[in-house]
Amino acid sequence: MQTITKYLALVVLCLNVQLINAQDTIQNVNNKHKIEELKSIKEDIKNQEREFLKIEVEAINLRLEKGEITNNEAEELKKEVAKKRALNIENRIAIVNNKINLLERNEDGYVITNDEETDKVGFSIGEEGSFAGINIDGKKNKPKKYDLRTTSDFVLAFGLNNAIIEGEKLDDSPYKFGGSRFIELGWAWKTRVFKNSNFLRFKYGYSFQINGLKPNDNQYFVSQGGETLLQEFPENLRKSKLSITNLVFPMHFEFGPSKRIDKDTYYRYSTDNKFKIGLGGYAGFNIGTRQKLKYELDGERVKDKQKRGFNTSNLVYGLSGYLAFDNIALYVKYDLSPIFKDQLIDQNNISIGVRFDMD
Repeated sequence: MQTITKYLALVVLCLNVQLINAQDTIQNVNNKHKIEELKSIKEDIKNQEREFLKIEVEAINLRLEKGEITNNEAEELKKEVAKKRALNIENRIAIVNNKINLLERNEDGYVITNDEETDKVGFSIGEEGSFAGINIDGKKNKPKKYDLRTTSDFVLAFGLNNAIIEGEKLDDSPYKFGGSRFIELGWAWKTRVFKNSNFLRFKYGYSFQINGLKPNDNQYFVSQGGETLLQEFPENLRKSKLSITNLVFPMHFEFGPSKRIDKDTYYRYSTDNKFKIGLGGYAGFNIGTRQKLKYELDGERVKDKQKRGFNTSNLVYGLSGYLAFDNIALYVKYDLSPIFKDQLIDQNNISIGVRFDMD
């Protein structure tokens, strides 16, 4: 668990590092090269503002088709946005021209801040133009898509874990209630199923699930005769825990009400402060199993970490669901695949806890 946590922390730190375009700070680049770059930026400015204008006109036309505005109102709105974009081009190019003038009258190595060409790669949650939290589109002031049907978010879940054993009640489980826990971290995409309704969404992604089992009565897991069994440990155990780590690919149909938010150039659906229900399942594979034992031997404390397979199922699959309000949910998952393969009596993992979808 500590190793996985360290890797996850390292990934987050790496994603948070913003790589700023170095051409503004490298002083050994001559002014002529900088001037050529600034001249090319002027054309980018024109194309960018024209793209903004195109989207704004498209939004006005849609309002006209829906009968929200008249033909005369539409024409006036188009004139206003065209005038605004023309002035934006004029002002932004003037800024670039001033920088060119500065470079032309100064010696090589003269450093200026170039806001127009700042690109960055960084950590973001659910932003447009990002993949798994990484902003991969370096363009500044990128216009929003009029209709964004797919969004993404970070998923965190944790809670209680246990096992349902064939022929036995959950009350008779050999694993500690409260002591056995699970944690899940992942990334999910959510796509609106219908074009003009957000009542039904398809949610899919990937997650790392760590399911922990703590045996009762000073017991631990042993592999014997092709089976994994519980046996009493010869010493007094301070801790006995089996951790099973899986990489799974969850899929849910999520439904519930949402609110449509209309802007001048785009619209979005929001599920803030709304109830949501998700039903589906997951499939994947086991990527690691470890047993941790803590006990005293001859007056010394011993920590024993056993990284064996313990005959756990290589392929995992199950059912899951959640009942959410806003971004917090009650979460339940149940493995249809047995915890240990080739057993006389099957055991199936079951978890219940809370889930956070940070969209």
